[in-house]
Amino acid sequence: MRATALLATVVLPGAAAVSLAASAAGAAPIRIAGAGIYPESLTSSVDGTLYVGSLGGTIYRALPHRATAEPWIRRTAQNGLLSVFGVLADDRHRSLWVCTSPARLPGGVPSGTPAVLVFDLRSGARTRYVPLPSTRSICDDIALASDGAAYVADIGTGAIWRLVPRAKAPTLFAHDAALAGIDGIAFAADGRLYVDSITHNRILRVERRADGTFAGLTALSTSAPLAGPDGLRPIDGNRFALAEGRAGRIDEITVTGNSVTVRVLAYGLQSPAGVTYHRGTVYAADGKIGYLFDPRLRGRDPGTFYVHAIPTAQP
Repeated sequence: MRATALLATVVLPGAAAVSLAASAAGAAPIRIAGAGIYPESLTSSVDGTLYVGSLGGTIYRALPHRATAEPWIRRTAQNGLLSVFGVLADDRHRSLWVCTSPARLPGGVPSGTPAVLVFDLRSGARTRYVPLPSTRSICDDIALASDGAAYVADIGTGAIWRLVPRAKAPTLFAHDAALAGIDGIAFAADGRLYVDSITHNRILRVERRADGTFAGLTALSTSAPLAGPDGLRPIDGNRFALAEGRAGRIDEITVTGNSVTVRVLAYGLQSPAGVTYHRGTVYAADGKIGYLFDPRLRGRDPGTFYVHAIPTAQP
């Protein structure tokens, strides 16, 4: 997910929320091996393997019950990886979808073509490379529809692209002023598509006509203010896990009609960017992106990067 500055940590704990800055929640955190990683996205496969994208372009993998996420796919001239802003495991096709784009940030990959990449979930071999048409695009994250089409959030142009199976290029699905700052993107169990805006601090439902074409956006009201909504992943039904980067919070959100109930699961993180859900646990990658932006932190050592395991109250 796209990096933004962490200017302050806002502590607004909900019922049963825990401070990860003060104590461990659930299982022990998973260390990401290396330095200067700045994780931007997170996904999980059906067996519980975690995949972590990073600003430097390496994709890390933590196998089930392992305490460390190790480098798995490294950036090369051949595989087309730049900074990795989105990763999504697709167990049905044994694939890992990746959003990659240039990032002119310390530790980022400054130039290249924004693209959607697909890797084999077992071998790590690249199986597909689809560049985005606009050089202004920042491919941020991906959601997969039941028909296999990928919907791609583009924060650079405020758009959603649609990429059907075997296509060599995406088509523009939606472009709207309200999509400025689009970041997380995910489908609910009923097939409705939701996105968040990291700049406008809101959740939007993407309306589609019977033929699947774009029919507009519905801004949803939230039970509590959001601060930098970033990573968005489905839990079940109309429940999602949400990372609030500027607030340092991890939420469980539930959509009912045009309203969103926000339940804070954890707070005290340093700009979490990515989340994923697996069997009663929300996993959150602590991005620490403030060390790249905040004058009080810039140039200091961010230390070790972790993925935190946060139990939910419901299975």
